[in-house]
Amino acid sequence: MSIEKPAPVPTAEGDFGWSLGVLLRAFHGSLVEVLGDLPHGPRGYQTLSTVVHGDQPSQLALAAHLGIDRTVMTYLIDDLVQAGLVERRLNPADRRQRKIVATDEGAATLRDLERRVREVEDMVLGTLSPAERDVLRALLRRVACGVADIEPATDPCAVAEEMLGQDSPATR
Repeated sequence: MSIEKPAPVPTAEGDFGWSLGVLLRAFHGSLVEVLGDLPHGPRGYQTLSTVVHGDQPSQLALAAHLGIDRTVMTYLIDDLVQAGLVERRLNPADRRQRKIVATDEGAATLRDLERRVREVEDMVLGTLSPAERDVLRALLRRVACGVADIEPATDPCAVAEEMLGQDSPATR
């Protein structure tokens, strides 16, 4: 008669959630430091980046695109306007809408922040070679694009691809 050995219990280091949690805490902690006085920290950064690199027709569309509640978006945009980074303009295609547009100062600020955010990414991923970092980023993007139930009204893949200036797989 043979006795079955119990299945090995996974260690924390082998757990997917543990790994993601450690990376997220390290990234977020360093990111908050790098973003300094930017209104709303990482959310403000995502919003400014989308305003500079995207073309959302209205504040409401911007909120939906980023998955931010529209009332929260109002305060966020107010603070970015007060900081001189964005402004609200009439949308020439629909005068009932206000389009959020980056100022010259906002675009310059974003260029500097993008460089610093990339340095944080490289620091957090420091045990990987530059080629491995690129592969990890591509794999994470692919996994994120495969998650369809995060926000039913928004295709996360289309959002990720649009932010990166690429066509989504659905449009290829």
